[in-house]
Amino acid sequence: MTNQTSSLSEELSHLHADFCYALADQRRLLLIYALAEKSRTGKELTEELGVSQPSISRHLKILRERGLVQGKRDGASMIYRLADHRLIEALDILRQVMRDQMQHRADITRSADVGE
Repeated sequence: MTNQTSSLSEELSHLHADFCYALADQRRLLLIYALAEKSRTGKELTEELGVSQPSISRHLKILRERGLVQGKRDGASMIYRLADHRLIEALDILRQVMRDQMQHRADITRSADVGE
C-alpha cells in the first residue's frame, strides 16, 4: 500500500468510526439541525424534539465525544452548540444526493410503467 493510500485508509477508518456512527441515528441528526439554528440547553432540546431527557443526554454525549457538538456550563444548565457549521452543509449535500437518487428511481419506475 502506498503512503497516500495508507493515509486515505486511515482517514476513512476514522471517518467511519466517529462521524458515520454519530450520524447514523435520526434523533442525532435532528439534534444537529436544531443546534445549527441556535445554541440550546438539554431541556430546550427535550421539549423541542419531544424526546425524553435521558435519550437527549445519551445522544448529546455521543455527539460531544465525536466533536460534533460542544457544551458549555451556564450555572446549573449546559448549553450545547454545533461545533462546526460545515457539518450542516455536508448533511444538506447528502440529503440532496438522496433526493436526486429517489427522483431518478421514480423516473425509471414511471418509464417502465409507461412502456407496459
